[in-house]
Amino acid sequence: MTARLDAPIAAKFADLALAHLTREYPNKLTHALAGPEDVQGPRALHPIFYGSYDWHSCVHGYWLVLHLLARFPDLPQAARIVATVDEHFTPHNVAGECAYLNLPHNRGFERPYGWAWLLALSAQLEALDERSVPQAAAWKRDFAPLTEIFVERFSEFLPKATYPLRVGTHFNMAFALALTLDFARQTSRASLEALVVDTAKRWYLNDAGCQAWEPAGDEFLSPSLMEAELMRRVLPGDAFVGWFTRFLPDLAASEPATLFTPVTVTDRSDGKIAHLDGLNLSRAWCQRSLARALPAGDPRIALLDDAANRHLDSALAHVAGDYMGEHWLASFATLALEA
Repeated sequence: MTARLDAPIAAKFADLALAHLTREYPNKLTHALAGPEDVQGPRALHPIFYGSYDWHSCVHGYWLVLHLLARFPDLPQAARIVATVDEHFTPHNVAGECAYLNLPHNRGFERPYGWAWLLALSAQLEALDERSVPQAAAWKRDFAPLTEIFVERFSEFLPKATYPLRVGTHFNMAFALALTLDFARQTSRASLEALVVDTAKRWYLNDAGCQAWEPAGDEFLSPSLMEAELMRRVLPGDAFVGWFTRFLPDLAASEPATLFTPVTVTDRSDGKIAHLDGLNLSRAWCQRSLARALPAGDPRIALLDDAANRHLDSALAHVAGDYMGEHWLASFATLALEA
C-alpha cells in the first residue's frame, strides 16, 4: 500500500514536533566563541531556535508544524501550534537571532543546511492563509529580517563556491539548492532563482554515469538521488529526462542496486547511525518525486515507486521512539509522504 500523509499521521507528527520545539536540553550547539562573553546557553544564544537538540532541527520543526497546520487547519494541535509560534516569532526574538547571525565569526553558521531550511520556513510562513490564521500577517512581517539574511548569504556564497559538496549529510549542496529554489519561486525572487539554477547547472549538468558510492554510515541524504531531485526542479521535462538517463543509465535494470535497497539501522540511540532512518525517508521522497517526472509507461516509474514504498516501510515506524531521531525525522517523513 502506498502511504500518504493524512490527518491522523499529521496529528502524530505535530505532537512529536511540539514536544521538542521548546525542549532546550539535550542540546548540540554549533557555536564559535570570540570571547568569554559568548559562553551562554542555547536559549540565550537563540531565542527562537533553542530547542529540538540543534538549531537547524528547530528551524525545520517550525516548518513542519506550520506546514501541517496549512494542510490540516482542523488539526487537534492547531491552537498549540499557533500559541507556540506566536510566543516565539516576535520582533525581539527575531532581533536576537539576527544579532547572533550578524556577528562576524558567525557568517558561515549553519551553511548550507540551516540556511535552506530557514528559507523553507519563510516560504511556509508566506503561504499561510491569513483568514484561517490571522496571526500569520504579523509572523510574516516580523520574520522578514531573518529571511533577508539568508537570501543575502546565498547570494554572496554561491558565485564563489567553485565546487559542490556531494556528501549525504548537512553539507550536501543539492539539498540546500532544492529548498532554496522552491523558496525563490514561491516568493517571486527572480534573481535568487536564476542564481540557483545557474549554480546547479554549473555544478551538475555534465554529470553522467553516477556510481552511487553510498550509503556512508551517517548519511541522511542520498548524494545521487538528491542531485537528481534538484535537477528535476532545474531542467524542463524532456531535458530532465535526458539528463536523468545519462546520470543513472542503468536504472531500468535496478542499478546501482544500493539505491533500491533500504539501509540497515543498528542503533537508534546513536545520533549518527540514526541518520540512516532519515536516509530511507529522504530516498523515498526523491524516488517518488523522480518517478512522477518520467513519461507515462517508463519502466523506471514502477521500480522507483516500489523502492520508495520499501524505504518508507523500513523507516516510518521509527519516526518516534528515541530522541536522536524523534527531534527531526518527522520533517523528512512528511516530505516523503507528500511526494
